[in-house]
Amino acid sequence: METQEQVLKKVAHPLEPLTGEEITRAAAIVKAQKNLNESARFEQIGLHEPPKDVVLNFKEGDPINREAFAIIINRTDSTTHEAVISLTNEEVISFKHVPGVQPSFLLEEYSELEALVKSHPDFHAALKKRGIEDPNLVMVDPWSVGYFGIEEDEGRRLLRALCFVKEYPEDNAYAHPLTGLLPVVDMNKMEIVRIEDHGVQPIAPKNALYKPELNDEINVRTDLKPLEIVQPEGPSYTVEGHNIKWQKWDIRIGYTAREGLVLHTVDYEDKGKKRPVLYRAALSEMVVPYGDTDPAHNWQCAFDAGEYGIGQLANSLELGCDCVGNIHYFDAVMADSQGGVHRIPNAVCLHEEDAGIAWKHTDWRTEDVEVRRSRRLVISFFTTVANYDYGFFWYFYTDGRIEHEAKLTGILNVGALGEGVKTRYGSEVAPQVFAPIHQHIFNYRIDTHIDGQKNSVQETNTVATRPDENNPNLNGFYHETTTFKTELEAQRKMNLETGRGWKIINPNSKNFIDQPVAYELVPGENASPFLNEESSIMKRAGFIKNHLHVTQFDSDQMYASGKYPNQNKGGSDSLEHYVKANRSIDNEDIVVWYNMSVHHIVRPEDWPVMPVHHIGFKLKPHGFFDGNPALDLPRSIKSESKSCSNTESKSCH
Repeated sequence: METQEQVLKKVAHPLEPLTGEEITRAAAIVKAQKNLNESARFEQIGLHEPPKDVVLNFKEGDPINREAFAIIINRTDSTTHEAVISLTNEEVISFKHVPGVQPSFLLEEYSELEALVKSHPDFHAALKKRGIEDPNLVMVDPWSVGYFGIEEDEGRRLLRALCFVKEYPEDNAYAHPLTGLLPVVDMNKMEIVRIEDHGVQPIAPKNALYKPELNDEINVRTDLKPLEIVQPEGPSYTVEGHNIKWQKWDIRIGYTAREGLVLHTVDYEDKGKKRPVLYRAALSEMVVPYGDTDPAHNWQCAFDAGEYGIGQLANSLELGCDCVGNIHYFDAVMADSQGGVHRIPNAVCLHEEDAGIAWKHTDWRTEDVEVRRSRRLVISFFTTVANYDYGFFWYFYTDGRIEHEAKLTGILNVGALGEGVKTRYGSEVAPQVFAPIHQHIFNYRIDTHIDGQKNSVQETNTVATRPDENNPNLNGFYHETTTFKTELEAQRKMNLETGRGWKIINPNSKNFIDQPVAYELVPGENASPFLNEESSIMKRAGFIKNHLHVTQFDSDQMYASGKYPNQNKGGSDSLEHYVKANRSIDNEDIVVWYNMSVHHIVRPEDWPVMPVHHIGFKLKPHGFFDGNPALDLPRSIKSESKSCSNTESKSCH
């Protein structure tokens, strides 16, 4: 193993993720200095990010103080501790007991739960009631239990299991849900607390095979010709460690077990000057509430980041399948529960792709045409949380835009229906199989840095002019602008009737027409929650009531759902409560939190595997530049393909 001094020589920036050597060293230090026994498990070990001033003032060659942050579970007494470990000085800086919380689940616990449930005699008895003799054909998925005030559950670290059965080993078990059969497991003691049984439902009669070699009804298309993406001179980006430079963008990325891909210190070069846009941006939480009131489903609401850790569940991406073109991959390096290394090869994909027309104008008098093609840099990862698969894509454009897109696919969460039975709370996707109505609510924490740390947020609403002598044709409308002063003012919902919009401005930096420079947050698809205010979910995830929040920066407030949402009954550690401090957000170091929601009324076409659903938002320069920043794009070389009737000109103009 390398010494920490040798590791440090390889670390070029304070925000570089921990190496595998640093992770194992951090675990060894805290085990030795805090006398951790065999029952201790690491929920996470990751970079303890340095203060902003350290990062922003860092110069190449400066000494780097490396620290790790760990969450440790003691399975014997069900306690949780947080530790900060100095890797530079090889000492534990802090070791704090966090009472009354339940950390997220460990990777090993998914298989441990399945093995325990499938070996239990009470579970065998429940299977026999359903005519199932072979437990090996049963599939068990772990689900978070939420919080519903059940006395015997208090203080226990629990998982509830959803069960499915295969007709034969290669079958898709999700097609045959054992609805209503719900084992509840104490994960610290690794024992079954109870087996909830809400009655036997018939097993759905039809398979849902999506692999062509298993399903004779799938006739693979043979008329698709090759589509090749080539860059004969290689890509336009350069990579050094986790720093990416492309066109005028300078981007640093990180990775955590909870959030997955993280953007750090995003800058854009304008007229020879590097201008900051973002300090940090990442998915903060994803809440998935289900609307079915049946006891088999009415408890279901996943907090996919905070309860499961979407970063630790990421896929290893494959060229030609997940990513195409000239690809650069980054591995994700995290801790396993024993303090070893959990490495996901090729977890993050970097590539560039054509993005259509950047700008174009045709002078109809002279037939002079000027056109430029756009290109975008893509940084992405995919994760699988039991049945669902999610892709998270950040796009950077040549005109200064940033776009984020989430891609939803995978297999629906389904239940069984009796023959001829209908339900108002879901959609039948196959005979006797229904998928409950539900939502996927994504929260993003966007630590803005628009030309500097001191930013504000403005809201614009469009107003129709009243009929008067100045509006004789009744066509007038204009926008009104409000600058939010405090956190409570900035709890906002989208409003189509007023064309509501939000801009992040820097009041201290003006453009060439003496306006504050700004980036606009442009929402895409969205919805509002349909949960009762007094529901357990709303008490735990009250931040989903609004589409926008703005807070004053606080390094301890990283997640909309709080640090420990698992089995949390709702309390002070969440975004809904952060804003109650009502701190100033005008010309301050601020964080913008944005919710976007997929309102999923399920269709038969979503079965057996859901076609990708796209949802996202944009960060668009709005007065940040003195004009179109993409005017300097070169003319493209005109193609001489068979579809071109005129190939005389070598460039597109």
